Amino acid sequence: MTDRTDAKTFGKTLELHGIGKHFTSRGQTVHALEGIDLSASGGEFVSLVGASGSGKSTLLALIAGLISPSEGEITLGGVPVTGPGPDRGLVFQAASLYPWRSVERNVAFGLELLALNKTERAQRIDWYLAETGLLDRRAALPRQLSGGQQQRVAIARALVCEPAVLLLDEPFGALDVQTKEDMQLLIGKIWQDTGTTVLMVTHDVEEAVFLGQRVIVLGSAPGRIVTEFTVPLPVDRDLAIKRAPEFLELRASIEDMVRAERLGTTNGIRS
Repeated sequence: MTDRTDAKTFGKTLELHGIGKHFTSRGQTVHALEGIDLSASGGEFVSLVGASGSGKSTLLALIAGLISPSEGEITLGGVPVTGPGPDRGLVFQAASLYPWRSVERNVAFGLELLALNKTERAQRIDWYLAETGLLDRRAALPRQLSGGQQQRVAIARALVCEPAVLLLDEPFGALDVQTKEDMQLLIGKIWQDTGTTVLMVTHDVEEAVFLGQRVIVLGSAPGRIVTEFTVPLPVDRDLAIKRAPEFLELRASIEDMVRAERLGTTNGIRS
């Protein structure tokens, strides 16, 4: 199957400048995020990790346009993000499929908002069903699918509009270990085949290193970028790389950083 990298220009750069997000609760202001500066070039895979309360999901919601920043600006391809749009796809931990729609009609949902002719619509649906291994399940209802298959539908639905950026919020957190690793391999292949920029939030540092080209560590109270790790591994990765010494060392360094931030200390960080 041919890839989709030349089906659309995916080269838009995502930029966050001075992003802050404040919430008011019971008369008190909570600083969820503060001073976030982040750039993701077209086609990058960036993983975001951090302890609970570091604002990872809030950051994705801001990029998706579901909420607005209290401070700063988010742009995609130089255009300010002011709300949701088809140039950003979002996948949550829960697949959130329409239970009365078949796999095919769930995937097709986003296309109903785009001005595409019937042929292009059918071609896109078929391509993303094939890419996610769902061609033989296209007529099935969500209740007839496993958890991993439901997430495949959610991923296909987010990608069928061919967004410039795919946002993944703990997409495999509810899956068993074997299914989770299968899905990691799948999303890595899809990323390479489509050329889409991917930002993934995860609590799983191993997952962050396995999939990401960069791993960004967020601290909490308020959520902020603490440091960034470059992942010096080949783009095309298989599960065996998780046992490589360089993989294990990088994973340990990031886990130590996350733990130190959670405990409010920098002791024990590996050099």
